[in-house]
Amino acid sequence: MIPKSALLPWIADVTLMRPDGLLPLVHLPDVATALVYRRTGPRDGDLRVVGPRSRASYHPGKELPMCIRVRLRPGVARSVFGVPVRELRDQAVPLTELWGDRAARLERRLNELSGTDSVLRGIEDAVLEGLRHDADPRDPLLREAVQSLSTTGDRVAALAQRLSVSERHLRDLFTDRVGLTPKRFTRIQRVRTVLAGAGAAKWAGLAVDTGYYDQSHMAADFHALMGVSPTAFRAGHLPTATPCAT
Repeated sequence: MIPKSALLPWIADVTLMRPDGLLPLVHLPDVATALVYRRTGPRDGDLRVVGPRSRASYHPGKELPMCIRVRLRPGVARSVFGVPVRELRDQAVPLTELWGDRAARLERRLNELSGTDSVLRGIEDAVLEGLRHDADPRDPLLREAVQSLSTTGDRVAALAQRLSVSERHLRDLFTDRVGLTPKRFTRIQRVRTVLAGAGAAKWAGLAVDTGYYDQSHMAADFHALMGVSPTAFRAGHLPTATPCAT
């Protein structure tokens, strides 16, 4: 699903999810914060803010009539939700806890809509309305740091030096606006790159291409964030699913 053009600078992607009650629900580590609308009945649904995930989690499968996930680009969530993103890390928070009555009104409006396109447009309009357009002088620094850590795998010390800031300043900025430290951000991006490349290349070559010292380094990092080895995950041998926290 493609977000409206006005939101392209702030939204990473939009997904119409189709949970299957027969399959485990796998939440991958993620540097992004997402807004998720879940339709649970003909006229019932809710909105939840899912913060950055520092490691994977596995839950029993469930079936929902509709589930739309809007992933925000790293660094955007504070402007939309008005809270430090570190408070959202590894949490799924009802939007009503952040937006109050405004979120409740939005839920009621979305619950009356029938098609996914109209629901998505309603969510997008709410995100646009929620964006705070006051420029933060740190925005260019954050964008460059996110881009660099996502694509080049720069070491944090080298990146801080190149951006003419201290490592502490960079770490504090990431923790507040992205919800993760730069090192954790880089680890998650690498593991997600491994997941995307699994099956298209041999493990050893994939390890080198993604910036690991060797295959054993990649396997250890993968296991720490995913709970299983790369080979086990690819074969579908997943950790035991646990119920989602209330």
